[in-house]
Amino acid sequence: MTNFINARLEAACFTPGQLLTQDLALPEIAVAGRSNVGKSSLINALLNKRLAKTGQTPGKTRSINFYHVDIKDSLSFRLVDLPGYGYAARSKSERNEWQKLISAYMNKRESLKLVCHLVDFRHGLLANDRELQEYINSTGKNIFVVFTKADKIAKGKWKSTRDKYILDRLYSIDVPIITSSDKGEGVEALREFIAKYLAQSQEKSHEDS
Repeated sequence: MTNFINARLEAACFTPGQLLTQDLALPEIAVAGRSNVGKSSLINALLNKRLAKTGQTPGKTRSINFYHVDIKDSLSFRLVDLPGYGYAARSKSERNEWQKLISAYMNKRESLKLVCHLVDFRHGLLANDRELQEYINSTGKNIFVVFTKADKIAKGKWKSTRDKYILDRLYSIDVPIITSSDKGEGVEALREFIAKYLAQSQEKSHEDS
């Protein structure tokens, strides 16, 4: 079992000028997804702590939130919660500001090692999910797909549904993990994936230096 310990909110950034610029040697893993995909609930389940605000109103996360997380074996990282996208009720100017904020973070952020792209398991990749994937891919960042809300689909259909989405073309560095925050499904598998990915990234950095 992978222990994520001492998780805490480090900063909430609403403008590009507020983005963290200190201690950029600390690896970062971002979490992105459509509004109402269950991003905050999964982050809370992952960290085993209610740090991300959840609610019935989509688009609740309007800042980039940086969480400092310690893992056993003296490994630390930042989990970066990106604002949800695709919520039509927000004004066009507000959505544009969010896009500028995300672009300012993504572009040339060497500390960003991976983007976990959360996708609603009921729907698969919608048009703006694919737009996000194309954008992240253009920045050269690795993408890992994590399906959410799997409890809304019969468990016997999980594998075939996942395989159908994979065949329908998506960017993911490994086979997507299927999760349900309500049921706790896939949460530990995601913790283990992140810990392993960070350890391998650290080893590669040592080899290259």
